[in-house]
This record gives sequence, C-alpha cells and structure tokens, in this order.
Amino acid sequence: MLTKRLIACFDVVDGRVTKAQQFQDNIDVAPAADLAATLYDDQIDEIVFYDIKASAEKRKIDLDTVRAVAHHVFVPFTVGGGIRTLDDMYEVLKAGAEKISIDSMAVRDPDIIRQGAEAFGRQCVVLSTQVKHVGVSREFPSGYEVFIDGARLATGLDAIEWVKRGEQLGAGEIVVNSIDRDGTASGYDLDVTRAVADAVNVPVIASGGAGTVEHIADGLTAGGAQAAIISSILYSPRLERNLGVRELKDALIARGVPMRPYVG
Repeated sequence: MLTKRLIACFDVVDGRVTKAQQFQDNIDVAPAADLAATLYDDQIDEIVFYDIKASAEKRKIDLDTVRAVAHHVFVPFTVGGGIRTLDDMYEVLKAGAEKISIDSMAVRDPDIIRQGAEAFGRQCVVLSTQVKHVGVSREFPSGYEVFIDGARLATGLDAIEWVKRGEQLGAGEIVVNSIDRDGTASGYDLDVTRAVADAVNVPVIASGGAGTVEHIADGLTAGGAQAAIISSILYSPRLERNLGVRELKDALIARGVPMRPYVG
C-alpha cells in the first residue's frame, strides 16, 4: 500500500511565511528558509511554497526565496505563484523546485499545463484549484466554482469539470483548496475532495482547513486524498497549540493511516 504524505504549505510574502484565514488577514509567521529547515529536520514529507501575491501583482515569482528554501530541504519541493510561461517553469526548477504548481495562469491559458507536462514530465506539473461552494446549479453541477488570484476572482468554471480537463492536459497531481475552509481549522471539505478524487486518476491533495489529527485522517481516508496540505496545525499563531510532524505521523499511524514513519 502506498503511504500517504504530509505536505507543509508556505504562503509567502516578501520571503516570509504568513498565515491567512479564508485568504485574508495574513499574519506573519517566520522567514521561509528558517521554517523550511525546521520542518525538514522534523521529517516533513514535502513542502509547497506559494508566492501568494505574484499573480495578482502580475510579477514573477520570488526566485531568491525559492533558492533559500531549496538550500535547506531535501524532500520534494513544489513552487507556485506568478508562473506564466514555460521559461518561468524552467527558472523555478533551476532554482531548486522539483514540481511546479499552476493555478490562476492555468485558467487563463490552459495550454500551459500541456506545455509543462511535455517539457518536464507530468510528474512536475501540479494543478492547484481554489474552490468555493456555490450550490448545485446548471452552471455548476458539482456545486463548486473555481476562483483565481488568491480567491479574489470568480471564473465561472465548475470545479469537477476543470480538474478533469486539467488531468487530460497533463497535470500529474491535483490540489483541492477549499476557500470556505482555508485557515479555519474546521476540517477539509470532504465532499469536494472526494468528488475530485473520484473524477480523476492522478493523486489528489486535500487543502484548506486541517486543525486536528482527525481532520487530516478524514482527508486521507474518507476524502480519498493521497496527501494532505497542512499549515495552521504546524505553525499558526491563531491556534493555542501547534503539533510537530512526528506527533502527527504517530497519531495518524495509530489511526490506521499508512504513513512513512518518523525515523530517529
């Protein structure tokens, strides 16, 4: 049986990790490189880095911070934000990333998914989706709409139809990021996570809302996800107590979730 993965998420502004709630009111946490080093030592499975203002500000990603984080970690490292072209993808990989996350630009130019998969292999291309519950309708048969630009702009795309198209174009993984649950520590949106997992044949990553071990376990079992993005539970100042990677892995294994065990 394949083990499940814990992926630490960094929402980065000016080289520092921040923590938002429903994509707003970001609180400063720590320098991205320092936090990456700490979590790597704690045996996190992967790290994903989003330059959260790059797309909205129409600028390129902060490559200096990408390099600084990559210098400290030797686990799979995904980077997203401000990636518009194949050259941008190449620069991010050259800076030390192993995977490229595309989100807003993929909606604006879906062919970038195909270009990235053909140039670097689909295992390098992660399609990240920001989804919001809007109710079932003829326009949104899944009940979820895709948003872009840090959840600021509605696209008119149905979430399930979009991820299916993304897989067809070459995305090797799909991130399902619930806008409604983001930073709330109230649990992943299992309905949309499960719906995406049932709709595609590539690994699905649950994102947005993990506040307890039970939330993570639910996302990796009932939600059908192969990996869970976590942030608040690791380092959010809004929580009374943060948990370490070892504590999380031990608790998940005790609940029967197949995890790579902590070594040491």
